[in-house]
Amino acid sequence: MTPTRPYLIRALNDWINDNQMTPHILIDISVDGVDVPDHLINDSTLTLNISQTAVMGLEIQNDLITFSARFSGQSSYLRVPVRAVLAVYARESGKGMMFPASDDDDSPDDPDSNPSTRDQSPPHLKIIK
Repeated sequence: MTPTRPYLIRALNDWINDNQMTPHILIDISVDGVDVPDHLINDSTLTLNISQTAVMGLEIQNDLITFSARFSGQSSYLRVPVRAVLAVYARESGKGMMFPASDDDDSPDDPDSNPSTRDQSPPHLKIIK
C-alpha cells in the first residue's frame, strides 16, 4: 500500500484551514531532498507556516511538498520531501499530529504491514459489562 503520511498531511492541512487556524509543519532538515533557505537553518528541525496567507502555490503531493514563501522580503522556493515532515499542527491550538521520524511503518517491506507475515493468533479482546 502507499504511505499514509501524505494523505494525513493534506487532511490535517484542510482541517486546520477549515477551522480558520494557521497550519504549520515541523520538518527534519537532515532528510535528503529538503531544500530551504540556509539562513532558516538553526537546528535539525524547522517549523514552517504553510497557511494560504503565508505561502503561494502550495502543493502537497505524495512524495514532495512545494511552495514559495517570503523570508525577510526575499522570495524563496521550498521543497520538502513528505518523509521529512515530523508534525502538522495548528499554531493557535497546538492540535494536530506527529509522525515517526522514519517511514518504516509505511514501508511495504514492513512485516507488520503484510497480513501473511503477521502473527496469526486471534485478538485478545474481552467483553466488559
